[in-house]
Amino acid sequence: MLRRSAPSPRRRRPNSRRAALVRATAVAAAAASIAAACSSGESALEIDGGATATTAAPPDDTTASTGGTTEATSPGDTAPASTTTQAPLAGLADCPTGALAGAQGVVEITFWHALNDVLEDALIELTDAYNAGQDAVRVTLQNQIGYDEALDKYIQSSGDSRPDMIQIPEFALQSFAQSDTLIPAGACIESSGFDTSTLLERALDTYAFEGVVWSMPFNVSNPVLYYLRPKFEAAGLDPDVSPITLEELRTTSQQLVDSGAATYGWVLDSGPNSGGAWFLEQWSARAGELYADNENGRSAPATEVLFDGPTGVELLTFVQEMIDDELAVSIGDNSGGQDTYLKLIDPQADGAMTIGTSAALGGVIAALGSGLAPGLTTDDVAVGPMPGPSPDPSANLGGASLAIVDGKGDEKTAAAWDYITYLVTAEAQSQWASQTGYVPVRTDAPDLEPLRSTYADDPRFRVAYDQMVGGIDGQASLAPVLGPQREVRVATANATAAIIAGADVESTLADAAAQANALIASYNQRN
Repeated sequence: MLRRSAPSPRRRRPNSRRAALVRATAVAAAAASIAAACSSGESALEIDGGATATTAAPPDDTTASTGGTTEATSPGDTAPASTTTQAPLAGLADCPTGALAGAQGVVEITFWHALNDVLEDALIELTDAYNAGQDAVRVTLQNQIGYDEALDKYIQSSGDSRPDMIQIPEFALQSFAQSDTLIPAGACIESSGFDTSTLLERALDTYAFEGVVWSMPFNVSNPVLYYLRPKFEAAGLDPDVSPITLEELRTTSQQLVDSGAATYGWVLDSGPNSGGAWFLEQWSARAGELYADNENGRSAPATEVLFDGPTGVELLTFVQEMIDDELAVSIGDNSGGQDTYLKLIDPQADGAMTIGTSAALGGVIAALGSGLAPGLTTDDVAVGPMPGPSPDPSANLGGASLAIVDGKGDEKTAAAWDYITYLVTAEAQSQWASQTGYVPVRTDAPDLEPLRSTYADDPRFRVAYDQMVGGIDGQASLAPVLGPQREVRVATANATAAIIAGADVESTLADAAAQANALIASYNQRN
């Protein structure tokens, strides 16, 4: 599948092309903006004495909210997720979506979120509009800084000290589903007759575990390729055409390096939520390979990972050879999320391309607009689909979802559902995606303003959406759900870092798989 070409003699571009140094203040501001979008925190979490937080995915359903009362777009015409059924809802917490109608006075609810900078600003704007547009519900946003912080605080709290709603990142789905602290979104969909027909099917399916949708997809992202157009032009490459396959990523990197347009073609990292682990999950899906058994842990809890098979070995061998041939460079863990982007403008040893979350696009554009990189404009950064082992652009979803906390009373549950359905209306999703770079979770949102104009005027924002709605179907196209997903990603990231440093690919991946399987066995025994 992936063939290694003979390396060419390496030629470096004169340093004079990067004579201008970035100001420290600009770097700091840009780093904060980009990191806010890139951060998807991960931590080992125990909920109610047992469940370790792992990959969480948003559910799939959409409703129109008016005047504080949830109204299905087409009552009785519900379109459930293709991989979900209503039968599993038996025995789970009910969702009394009609309770808001009998409320005496305004129902106050709190929402713990982990969005910052431009993302938080966009959420505040939507929430202010919701609060002003009806008189039944009042939402108070409480910023928890990051996903880790929010989940840690949630786990350490109980009862009344917990919020009415919480944002659940994609790595925490199974643990929250098994925590007995949530009201399943699927129960709210069923209770309200919520029409899911315009929700992205993949988003809906992604946030289901054992046939139940547990949370509502909201800030949805996937990885895309960021690259600098001037460097492509300097290398004689078409700046409007980006590499789609890994082989094309290699040949493009070779031309960039050979021409002197960049020191390295591809910049990557070994972080758990990016190049060290997340990309392996993505590439496995692009290859049509399951990452874990039991249909990626979705039909039943996973018992073992599968990433150490021939495909995984081939993928990590590709990464190692790109490093060995000096066509790619790793900047390490990249815990802040911005170092891969800053490497593109390194005045000493720069790169031309990097893979990162689509949610960073707004921050990247803002950083260039701030003068972070003298000589580069906001139009000089281009976006293409994530290169992978298949010519069909496709990606698993990342990001986070909206969940309702159980035990807060019927009125608060109904109020939270009303607010959630407002956030996933076509109008709200159009505004949200246009302002942030996140992917809308509805198929009709791109037809509305302002997103329609955003996609027309700046096609960079549409790449992630097209990548999500197209590409490879099947169970492998849904992200793996693992109880100890955070720990598994760390084990995989450590293995990737070792492979980048020259370790034997096959044995290193086998060791990582053994660690992952031990973590899964321990988790399953507790749950």
